[in-house]
Amino acid sequence: MEEPIVKKRVDESWKEQAEREKQAPGPSPQLGSAPAAAAASAPPRSEVRSAEAPAATPAAAEAAPEAPAGAPEARFDVFVSGLAMEALIALGDMAHPVTRKPHVNVPHAKYLIDVLGILQEKTQGNLSVDEQRLLSDALYQLRMRYLAKSGGAPA
Repeated sequence: MEEPIVKKRVDESWKEQAEREKQAPGPSPQLGSAPAAAAASAPPRSEVRSAEAPAATPAAAEAAPEAPAGAPEARFDVFVSGLAMEALIALGDMAHPVTRKPHVNVPHAKYLIDVLGILQEKTQGNLSVDEQRLLSDALYQLRMRYLAKSGGAPA
């Protein structure tokens, strides 16, 4: 049995881009700066979502380019809210996004609540006050709803 021949695609357009940047008038990035070095050595944007270095400060995060349409920004509060929403869907308290009908899956809800609990345990002391409050409140609400659905407490 013959193995298919795989053609490797080498993109060298970054060299042309770097040359254009050298010749262009105006402010140029400092030599050796992390974003410039990352942009020069990274594959084109069509292959990688972003070639820029992550923002180091909240002000820099606001100036960073936005995520593609439909993709939320990767932040802790969005992550926790997403897990909490998935747990609410599993508890049947929110309609399933595809079927538009509530569907109860208590074991899956328990799993998601446990994941949030592990997240709280492992990030203890490393979260801002707002992040800690969001996680604690979400866990409390989900645990109370879980107890009501699982028969552990009156509805």
